Amino acid sequence: MKPNLGQFENAPDWKEILKFFRGNELQNFFQRLLEADLKALIKIQYVDSVAKSKAALIIVGQRLRAVDKRDMFDYVVDMLDLHNVLERQIGQLSGGELQRFIIALTCVQKADIYMFDEPSSYLDVKQRLNAARMIRSLCDPQVYIIAVEHDLSILDYLSDFICCLYGVPGAYGVVTMPMSVRQGINIFLSGFVPSENMRFRECELTFKVSEQNNDNAVLGGESEATKDSKLIYTYPVMTKTLGPFKLSVESGNFKPSEIIMMLGQNGTGKTTLIKLLAGILTPDDEELELPKLTISYKPQTISPKF
Repeated sequence: MKPNLGQFENAPDWKEILKFFRGNELQNFFQRLLEADLKALIKIQYVDSVAKSKAALIIVGQRLRAVDKRDMFDYVVDMLDLHNVLERQIGQLSGGELQRFIIALTCVQKADIYMFDEPSSYLDVKQRLNAARMIRSLCDPQVYIIAVEHDLSILDYLSDFICCLYGVPGAYGVVTMPMSVRQGINIFLSGFVPSENMRFRECELTFKVSEQNNDNAVLGGESEATKDSKLIYTYPVMTKTLGPFKLSVESGNFKPSEIIMMLGQNGTGKTTLIKLLAGILTPDDEELELPKLTISYKPQTISPKF
């Protein structure tokens, strides 16, 4: 795509564009790009489209070896945990496996510009960090690396500089000047760009949560603390065996007005525990009593049958 320099009716040609950027770093960049002196690789956003293309029948390991121009096959397979999928067809990969394969496919090729569009989608926390390490390993004085990312923690780990984007979806967008990682994340959270005196969000995003317990507050003859203690639900120590997999659960509790997050890599039993608490699965010891609650459950895999 060509930049139009704001000339919507009569878009400029490349000669005018290069003249506009004369004396700028971008003049050299676009000049080399046009002369095919720079090779650009893009890790696409919608990785699932690869599984539906003509490449779906190709074997993962064969494809990676065929494009490996940097002698990094073993390193990439170890870093992105692809050992188990090397003999499978691309069309048989899950979302997370596809994402790791496409990142590997991009990294093993030799290029001057590497672009990663949302590299952490479909990946768990451990895999996101490994993908970020893989991308950072490409850093070289002769290489450009650009990434689009939503996960602030991965963005913090991955980036050297950040551009924030704001605007109206589907209408317009504005890209700020590059800034330091700390400054960029804080500007995005605050919703205000000081250098441009521009507020792009009405409210600030804050992660500071304070809980105020007032034991003296009495409602209906009971203190808030007494009322809260009656609403605490406790689940027991339990196990669940599914074929070769076994989940061991320590006892715990939860109460209203709090959000509990389960953190762990794929395949360690997070969904199984959710289903146990929701009553969809029963523990190995069927006599165990779980909290009697009315539960609304959003499943992981979307497969509507209604």
